[in-house]
Amino acid sequence: MFIKRDIYPDLEAHLSNKQATIITGMRRTGKTTLLKKLMEISSIRQKLFFDMERLDYRELFSEKNYESVVHALGQRGIRFSEPVLIGIDEIQLVPNLPSVVKYLYDHYDVKFILTGSSSYYLKNRFDESLAGRKRIFEVFPLSFGEMLDFKGIEHLPLGSSFAQAPFSPSEYERLKFLYEEFIDYGGFPEVVLMDKLYDKKAMLADILSSYIHHDIASILDFDKSTEAFKLVKLLAVRVGTRLEVSKISTVTGMNRRTVDNYLELFEQTYLIRTIPVTSNSPDREIVKAKKLYFLDNGIASMAAELSSGAKFENAVFNQLRQFGEVSYYSLKTGNEIDFVLNKDAAFEVKETPIEANLKPTASLASNLNISKVYIVGRKPSQVFDGFVWGGNIR
Repeated sequence: MFIKRDIYPDLEAHLSNKQATIITGMRRTGKTTLLKKLMEISSIRQKLFFDMERLDYRELFSEKNYESVVHALGQRGIRFSEPVLIGIDEIQLVPNLPSVVKYLYDHYDVKFILTGSSSYYLKNRFDESLAGRKRIFEVFPLSFGEMLDFKGIEHLPLGSSFAQAPFSPSEYERLKFLYEEFIDYGGFPEVVLMDKLYDKKAMLADILSSYIHHDIASILDFDKSTEAFKLVKLLAVRVGTRLEVSKISTVTGMNRRTVDNYLELFEQTYLIRTIPVTSNSPDREIVKAKKLYFLDNGIASMAAELSSGAKFENAVFNQLRQFGEVSYYSLKTGNEIDFVLNKDAAFEVKETPIEANLKPTASLASNLNISKVYIVGRKPSQVFDGFVWGGNIR
């Protein structure tokens, strides 16, 4: 059964646009499922689907003479005098593919739906060749709301109004165990739909291994996999902390440039996300150091043994991220606000918050002229104005 993701309406609306629809994100986030659903509902009569994991398909789209590709597709019964819909999965596996797509796009009435596991690849290969001819959609692991949808759990979609939603003890009791599951195992669709914890852990291990040995290895030399995995584990234990590249360089034995390149690569391949500090007074505050988060809690937990607080903070980051630009605020004294959303609202994350947490956070937020201040809690030890239960951010 197909379950609509939050991004699905935008994808469906773009189906009638001549531009190529490019769906990107980490592997196993549901890109192929979305591609096939879009092909199914398209009104275009002539449809072809290609999975670039197959060597014969890679060979077809590696042709130097693009009319040879047209001829080969014609042999499959396709008439290019009429509209054609072509879906291609895992485009990053064929280096020449952007040029083929551009040629067919420019010379024939072809609508493309493409998936790829790396924005690194897309930005480097597709930006010039398909300028003005594409729109990129990013697919992430499930949000907590989407996780509830996948499990068939009725819930009220709160959207960006989550901070104003009153705390409901009955809703907390109904959903708290599911939220704990989200914190521990993240939002990969296959993982969410598994019942046994052993199976969830095995699937997460497989996803992380595939990421290192396929996604990363396709960009770097294969013999760098061990080095890359070592760095991933080191980064996982630093979730929620400021990135100190020089310290990471010392621990790993890699030079600073190599570490920086890895960090960029991990970010462009949807493993991690770094967030900047926000500041009104650059001369008084830390303006360079970014904080690090993983884009899925399950993967972060699989890479390292995280503290309970780090896992919760990483989950809240991923929940807030879907509502806009996330940054943090910090003074040189060390006082900080965990998250600032759209430079408009401040969020401090506490596993067992109390009302006394609100005042110092509000004082810091006033430096940014922010009046909307909230304490995000995992457990409602106290309920007060400004308290947001983490499970309501969906």
